[in-house]
Amino acid sequence: MKAHYAAFARYNAWANRRLYDAAAALSDVDYRADRGAFFGSMHGTLNHLLTADWVWMHRFTGQGPSPERLDMIHHEQLADLRRTREAEDRRIIDYVDGLTEAELAGTIRYRRVSTPEEFVQALEPALAHFFNHQTHHRGQAHTILCAFGQRGLVLDLLYYQREVETGRA
Repeated sequence: MKAHYAAFARYNAWANRRLYDAAAALSDVDYRADRGAFFGSMHGTLNHLLTADWVWMHRFTGQGPSPERLDMIHHEQLADLRRTREAEDRRIIDYVDGLTEAELAGTIRYRRVSTPEEFVQALEPALAHFFNHQTHHRGQAHTILCAFGQRGLVLDLLYYQREVETGRA
C-alpha cells in the first residue's frame, strides 16, 4: 500500500502545480471573487487546502502548524501561498516516503478542529481521506476557473499517470 500513497503524494504535488499555474492567470479581482464555492473564492479555496493539509499532517506527524479554523487565510498573495504550498507538498511526499508498512497499519489519535472529542483512527483510511479531500477541493477550484473561461486545465489522475509513464511528470 505504501506505493499507492506515495503515488498519491506525487499526484497531489503535480495537481497543485497545475492548479496554481491556472490560478496565476486570473486577475486579482477574479482570484478573490466569491464564486459560491464552499470557501467562496479561489483565494479562499487554495488557503483552505493548505489549512486542511496542515491539520492532517499535524495529526499524522505531531509536527507543523495546527490551524484552529478551517477557513483561515494564511497568505494574502498567491505567490506567497504558492511557496508555502510547494513546501507542504514536499513535506507530504517526504512523510509518505518515510512510512513503513508497520506504521501504515497503525493508528493515529487526534481532535477535530471544531470539537474537543478525541478520535482514534487507522492511518490508511485517514490517508485515503487526506488525498480525497484535496481532490474534492481542487475540483471546486477547477469549477471556479471554468466560470472564468479557463477550461483547459486537466487534473485527472489518469493524465498524471500517463505523464509519469512517459517521463513528462
